[in-house]
Formats: sequence, structure tokens, C-alpha cells
Amino acid sequence: MELSKRLYAVAGLVTEGASVADIGTDHGYIPIYLIKKKIARKVIALDVRKGPLERARMHIIGHGLKGQIETRLSDGLKEVAPGEVDTMIAAGMGGGLVIHILKDSPEVTASITSFILQPQSEIEKVREYLNTHGFRIRQEKMVEEGGKYYPMMCAVHGDGEDYEPYEYLYGKRLLEKEDPVLYRYLLREQKIRESILEQLRRHKNSPTARERELDIRRGWQQIRQALAHYQTEERCDKLKKEEDNAVSGNH
Repeated sequence: MELSKRLYAVAGLVTEGASVADIGTDHGYIPIYLIKKKIARKVIALDVRKGPLERARMHIIGHGLKGQIETRLSDGLKEVAPGEVDTMIAAGMGGGLVIHILKDSPEVTASITSFILQPQSEIEKVREYLNTHGFRIRQEKMVEEGGKYYPMMCAVHGDGEDYEPYEYLYGKRLLEKEDPVLYRYLLREQKIRESILEQLRRHKNSPTARERELDIRRGWQQIRQALAHYQTEERCDKLKKEEDNAVSGNH
């Protein structure tokens, strides 16, 4: 079966031979893919809502995988026993919910070795929580699909690292490898903020506008700090060409 670019990237973070709990499985696409491609040896598809879980079950049956993928009605990891899986996937949900799931079942979380997370919001809070609560972000990816950018990560148990605030926002691992998709995202965000600053300058006598300008400038400065990781002129030119080609390809 074909996965979206986002889900394909999430599935790509799963280690071969893993036993997986897919939380918020929705249609069950990731479990089906992991079993059909023989990436995972075991997958449990979990969802807190009966409707999506039933859809997942029907998709599993439709792909001839009844008995190979178990479905469970579960709030986060609550219906997973400690040691039952070694990998957890939480993709497509808010960052606050991801943190809640990690906090809510400490015995199960302690027994899991790999945490594949793709928060749709508050990713900086997820990164900070992981880094300050006994986890280490081992790998990060970012994909662009339909004009939207999706960062994701694989975390393991481990000691935290020194992080700058902008690294929580944009991803230490992505910046270390000078990720080209992140580069395109940073350029887009920089242009947006520069446009907002230009508009705010026209209303500079307004206290609200001045306060807003300070906030936008802080965000702009963090983007500049992130872009500084793409140091060489040759590297930036190459990434800029890739960005131009990507934009052309979307039209």
C-alpha cells in the first residue's frame, strides 16, 4: 500500500524486527505497512475512539492481515503491558497530548526503547520535555507535503544535552546535518516575519504594534541562529537552488 510522504517518513524511523504500539492509529495505515513490508514483527494498533479503531480493523482485514495486527481501544499506552512492545509511535497528534501519553504510563514507557514522535503542534515543548526527562533525541527528519512541513523524531532513553532555545524550536539533529527541508522551512518563516515586521513599522506608534514587533523580532533572531548552521556559501547556494526547484515543482 502507498503511504503519504509524512507517514512513509514516520515508518522509516522504525527499526527492522521491532514490536510496535501505534497510538492514535486512525486508519491503521502504518501498522499495515510495517507488517506488509516485514519491517515490524508485531504491531498493536491503538486508538481512544471506537470509530477510527473500527476503520483500522476493516482496513487490516481488507489487506488480509487479520490475526497479524491486533487492535485495541486504549487511551494512550494504558492497554499495553510493560515489555509488550519495544517501539512506540505517536504521529499526527498535538504536542501536549504526546507529552501526556509519555507521562501517563511510566512503567510501560520505561520498558519501551524507541519513541517515534511526530507532533502536529508545540514540537519545541516535546523536545524540551524529552531532553529534561531522561530521553535523548537520536534522529530527526522533516518532510514537506502539500505545502506543509512535518518534523518528526526518534528518541531513546538517555541523558539530556545542552540545548539553545532555537534548537528546541527547529531540532538539534536537523541542524547538525544541515537538513535541506528545514532550510526551506526556515527561509519561508524568515520571509513571513520580515513581511510582518514591515507592516508593523507602519503602525510603530501603537503600543500593541511595538509589543508585537518585539515578539516577531525574537522569532526572527531564532531563525537567524538556526540558519547560521548552514555556514558555507556553497552549501547555501545549493540549498537555495533545491528550494527554488521545489517551489517550481509545486506549481
